[in-house]
Amino acid sequence: MRALSRDYTIVLWLLKLGGLINLYFLVNTRRLASGDADAYIVLPAQIFFAVSAYRCVFPVRYENNVVFHNCIFSSIFVTRLSATFSEIAIIFLFSHVLCLLNIDHVQWVVALSWLMVALVVISQVFVWCAVLTGQLELYFFEEAGWALIFVANTTASAYLYLTNGALGGMEVLLRLNVLFGIVYLPWQVIHLTTLRANARKNSATTGGSQSITIRLATGLKRAVQVKTRQTDAASWGGLVGLTWMTGYWATLMPAWVFYIVKVLCSH
Repeated sequence: MRALSRDYTIVLWLLKLGGLINLYFLVNTRRLASGDADAYIVLPAQIFFAVSAYRCVFPVRYENNVVFHNCIFSSIFVTRLSATFSEIAIIFLFSHVLCLLNIDHVQWVVALSWLMVALVVISQVFVWCAVLTGQLELYFFEEAGWALIFVANTTASAYLYLTNGALGGMEVLLRLNVLFGIVYLPWQVIHLTTLRANARKNSATTGGSQSITIRLATGLKRAVQVKTRQTDAASWGGLVGLTWMTGYWATLMPAWVFYIVKVLCSH
C-alpha cells in the first residue's frame, strides 16, 4: 500500500476511464441538443468533454514537463493550448448559466458573470507565462484567479437562489453552484498554500540573467520538445494533484457540465 501511494502508475492507467466517460458525455450532448439548442450551452460543453478526454488519455503536468506516455500526443504545448480553449469555454458556460437564471436582470450579477470570463482569460496568461518561463509563482496567480472565479460564481448563485422563485426546476443548477463552491474553495486554499510553498522552495532556480525574449523562446521549445516520463506521486503533485486530475478531467467536473446541458436543453 505504501508503494502504491508513492507511485501513480495504476492511477494514471485508471484515469483513462475518464476518457471514456467524457466521450460518453460528448456523444450524448449531441443527442440532447436539438436543432434550436443554445449554442452557448452546447459548444462550450463539447469543447470541455473533448479536451478532458484527451487529457485523461495523455495526462501531463506542466511543472518539469512530466508525462505519463513519452509519445507525440503527450505534449505540454498541445495540452496547454487545448486546455486554454477548454477552460475559457467552461467558465463562459458557467457565466452563461448565471445570465440565463438572472431573470430579474440584476446588474451586479451580470457584472460578476462577465468578471468570471475576464478572470479565466487572465489566468490563461499567467499559466502560459509559467509554462514558458518556469517561474512557479505564476501558477499561484493562475490558481488565485480560479479561486476568485468560483467566489464570484458561488456568491451570485446563492443570491439568485435565495431571491428567485420561478425558475421552473432550473434552480437545481444554482444549488449545485453553491455546493461546489462550499467544497472547492477550501480545497483551493490548500492548493494555493502548496503552490506558494513550492514557489518559495524553487525561487532560487527559476530566475536567470537571460532576456525575457530568450527565456520565452527557450520555454516554448521546451514545451514542444521536452517530455519527462515519471510515475512517482511527487512528480504528479501528490494527493492534491491526484484529486485535481480525477475531479477536473474525469469525474466531478464532466458530470456537472453534462448535468447542466441536460437541464438547460430540457427547458
